[in-house]
Amino acid sequence: MTEVDGSWSDESEFTELDKQIDADTDAEETQLAQPVLAVVGRPNVGKSTLVNRILGRREAVVQDVPGVTRDRVAYDALWSGRRFTVVDTGGWEPGATGLQGAVAAQAEMAMNTADAVLVVVDATVGATTTDEAVARVLRRSKRPVLLAANKVDDDRLLADTASLWSLGLGEPHAVSALHGRSSGDLLDAIVAALPEAPRDGDRVAGPRRVALVGKPNVGKSSLLNKLAGEQRSVVDAVAGTTVDPVDSLVELDGEAWRFVDTAGLRKRVQTASGAEYYASLRTKTAIDAAEVVIVLLDASEPLSEQDLRVLTMVVEAGRACVLAFNKWDLVDEERRYQMVRELERGLVRVPWAERVNISALTGRSVRKLAPALRTALASWDQRVPTGQLNGWLADLIAATPPPVRGGKQPKVLFATQAGIRPPTLVLFATGFLESGYRRFIERKFRERFGFEGSPVRINVRVREKKPRKAR
Repeated sequence: MTEVDGSWSDESEFTELDKQIDADTDAEETQLAQPVLAVVGRPNVGKSTLVNRILGRREAVVQDVPGVTRDRVAYDALWSGRRFTVVDTGGWEPGATGLQGAVAAQAEMAMNTADAVLVVVDATVGATTTDEAVARVLRRSKRPVLLAANKVDDDRLLADTASLWSLGLGEPHAVSALHGRSSGDLLDAIVAALPEAPRDGDRVAGPRRVALVGKPNVGKSSLLNKLAGEQRSVVDAVAGTTVDPVDSLVELDGEAWRFVDTAGLRKRVQTASGAEYYASLRTKTAIDAAEVVIVLLDASEPLSEQDLRVLTMVVEAGRACVLAFNKWDLVDEERRYQMVRELERGLVRVPWAERVNISALTGRSVRKLAPALRTALASWDQRVPTGQLNGWLADLIAATPPPVRGGKQPKVLFATQAGIRPPTLVLFATGFLESGYRRFIERKFRERFGFEGSPVRINVRVREKKPRKAR
């Protein structure tokens, strides 16, 4: 964008400036449908470590404890020019009950919906009864199956992998996910087995990305399952069940959305350790990658420090925001009266956020989320033409000029909306504008132009007004 000296001759310059801004705005890339590879196996055989090796980066949460991965989690991968989706799953145990049963159901669903399946076996242990049970299920499937014999860290274990032929899944690929041994050969085999396009046609190009965030056990996974109409995320009464961000394509109100269920954010990262620490980092990454964030709050409890910390992260990331007050079925008249006072104090940073009262358990008002998401995203993408913005701003400043600072009253010379996502205003002024006056401008800007559900950033550039040249 060209530098502006704070003076202009006519409104045609506004039009030229708008054209420059529009030319500088990058178009959104269309997300193309990709074939899906599901990685399955029993707990602690190194599935998540192997997923990270396939991706070439640390994405899946890894810890030397069985059962860290509980949901099916999708990641984008690239090898030899081919893009595909890798789905990491929790350990598959036939006949499991409770939380482990839900994890096993997620792994089985991944096997049923994937285009190819990679079975991971611990080569140091050999084929177990669970591995044989998985093999029996997959031999009846009509999709390609590959077998990875993991933890082959040196040549002494190569001979032991021969016994895995008995599973009837073809040649075992001896690899070491930890050290990267033969990972390139395995990737070549994966790419060769995957079809050019996904088998199922439900993968929609370019859905808007929505992150579900909140403190632990507030009901994020339950809400995702209710919206999807099926068990997409593992749900348990124990706080911290979700560790990885879980991507799910959900059809809501006739439109496809990509929802990301995230791990609950604790009070401080320092209180977390191991998998919890990395899960918190991935939650922040999910917020940054999202377009709009649903902050889930427990309506039956007072606002906590964790709730406010989550809101701060969303505001600082500049994402559109919807506040969903969950467990509304537990709220009585007395609690509603208390909430009004709490929200006046606690939500002072986000008075612009869309609010919806829901119950993930009963499904109350969850369909109202789609209109709220659309409103927030429309505001996040909204741009006010420069001429219209300056006409409004001139009237506002004439009625309420900036406060005097250091004996001088700063003048606002010019304004433009320099960007969207989030909407960003740049004010060119002859002096510094107090934060209170900037908040006043933002409040009046919202009253005039809307922008419900989206943060608005206001930047000030201080410069002296150039004197007009004599003609």
